[in-house]
Amino acid sequence: MECEICGKEIIGKYITTKIDGLNMKVCKDCSKFGKIQKSHAKHNKKTKHNKKTNKPYSSPRKIKTNYELVEDYGKLIREKREQHKWSREDLGKKINEKISVISKIESEHMKPDTKLAKKLERLLKIELLTHIEGNLEDNYKTRTIRESTIGDIAIIKK
Repeated sequence: MECEICGKEIIGKYITTKIDGLNMKVCKDCSKFGKIQKSHAKHNKKTKHNKKTNKPYSSPRKIKTNYELVEDYGKLIREKREQHKWSREDLGKKINEKISVISKIESEHMKPDTKLAKKLERLLKIELLTHIEGNLEDNYKTRTIRESTIGDIAIIKK
């Protein structure tokens, strides 16, 4: 578990501290910035379940895909669209997307998600997604994703 103020890993117990009317889970060092409510045992991550289906919730940030977008995907899409003599509006209607989305994808200001890329692949008969080789767990172990903390944006006076 990470401290909600400084972002450091909390080893052992975390402390619930009231800071500016907000209860926060913080480390021992940051607990001095507010009024201590109570100290807790080590944080245990429990799997949350959806009550209707009794399946675990999945966080959008934890979804791992084994596909990667090819380079110059925008140019490839535009060339195929022009070969079919379709306007951006025509292509948008065929795949049920807005013209602005098509424009942003063609200019590579936006990457299509896997679902949209597959729609474009089927319609234009092109390959936009390539399979990532290797174990996905290895690819993600090197990355650490964490949420922003107050310490990331505020200057704490000591």
